[in-house]
Amino acid sequence: MKEEPAKKNFFEDVYAVVRLIPSGRVTSYGAIASYLGSKGSARMVGWALIASQPFASIPAHRVVNRNGLLTGRQHFEEPDAMQRRLEEEGVRVENNQVANFTELFWDPAKELL
Repeated sequence: MKEEPAKKNFFEDVYAVVRLIPSGRVTSYGAIASYLGSKGSARMVGWALIASQPFASIPAHRVVNRNGLLTGRQHFEEPDAMQRRLEEEGVRVENNQVANFTELFWDPAKELL
């Protein structure tokens, strides 16, 4: 009898990708979803990152929306924690948006060939 392949855990897959985002770079929820073969599941990526908050090893602050907005900021321990962490890595944030988003964007589909 043939064994069923092990089922993947989407949240764990998200965490694995987020851990690879270099310091000082950002990506989007949608880019992660697309890379994982789940285009259209950006919200699921967001839910995974909300659930990751107890895990310091997951740099969720590096994931923003497709326009560079810090839409996940309310899920951090303090209202300005996401921005502060990005700025500590040299990322400039203005009005809750990554100022040079296009230049800092890290696309897992291109970077993780």
